[in-house]
Amino acid sequence: MITAEDVLELPAASRVGPAARQPLPATSVPLVSVVIPAKNVAAYIGETLASALAQGEVGEVIVVDDGSTDNTTAIVRAIRDPRLRLMANDAAGVSAARNLGARYASGDWLLFLDADDRLRPGAVAALLTVARSAPRAVLVYGDYNTIDSEGRQIGRRGLLKGRRKPSGDVLTRLAAGNFIVNGGIALARAEAFRAIGGFDTSLRYCEDWHCWCRLAAIGEFEFAPKLLLDYRLHTANTMNAAVRTPKDFFPAIARVFDDGLILARLPESMTAGLRLAAEIHLVTYSAMQAVRFGRYRDAFSYLAMIGRRSLKALPRAAARTALARFGI
Repeated sequence: MITAEDVLELPAASRVGPAARQPLPATSVPLVSVVIPAKNVAAYIGETLASALAQGEVGEVIVVDDGSTDNTTAIVRAIRDPRLRLMANDAAGVSAARNLGARYASGDWLLFLDADDRLRPGAVAALLTVARSAPRAVLVYGDYNTIDSEGRQIGRRGLLKGRRKPSGDVLTRLAAGNFIVNGGIALARAEAFRAIGGFDTSLRYCEDWHCWCRLAAIGEFEFAPKLLLDYRLHTANTMNAAVRTPKDFFPAIARVFDDGLILARLPESMTAGLRLAAEIHLVTYSAMQAVRFGRYRDAFSYLAMIGRRSLKALPRAAARTALARFGI
């Protein structure tokens, strides 16, 4: 079994380049476990579960209720499908809920789906096709579009046809900013996920980015150029721009750049620049979200923050923020 400690035991000279990796074992018929943390999502959980259970390659769907006070659990219990399991997390938080579901999952691959999003038809099959062609990959991922609270398409990411994201040894690119964004577009190899310890429950935001960086430190990623998920943007989102500011995300930056497993694979001369890039990335994300929710004054404030950090980065950040207004 490949463990996170294997990377730290490498000679120092080899830590800064791609670590030597052997293909991970693969079964002839890989089983996918979908883990869904859920809290007060009665309005959406039925649609989300239907999208997951419609994927023929999904062997089980584990819903981890995180202390719901509405009808979420009743809706889950009413669905008669032998692949569906319901667990309780006692309001310990989304990371703990995901870790709990992963601990009891039996699949070779894990997909972490938010309880208000929905998988597109054929999403899991597309990811598995890519996984079969990339035996060294510990994570395969695609892309998403956005929908509103009523399920209407509001994103226009389909216009970005032919866009490719990184594959292979992606740690340096990933440390500079989370290009995966949503766990519902990714399959993580269960063995590798458990080896790096899952999600850090001390992080309130961007815990997924930290987890992906740890995975990238021990294995390769592979990109599937398809829209696989409808990512719901609405006022109840925990990542909603109506309540989030850049300072909410900075603890995750500190965690990523204080993680021995990650730092062991990054050239020491690059870490300061990568940390600055990560800050700019997350402040830009905040500006994009602010624009999507009509908070234009905050968006300009965040762009000013970027300008104080790097005038060179400002034009690209401004362009991305403007495109967010049109759902791109």
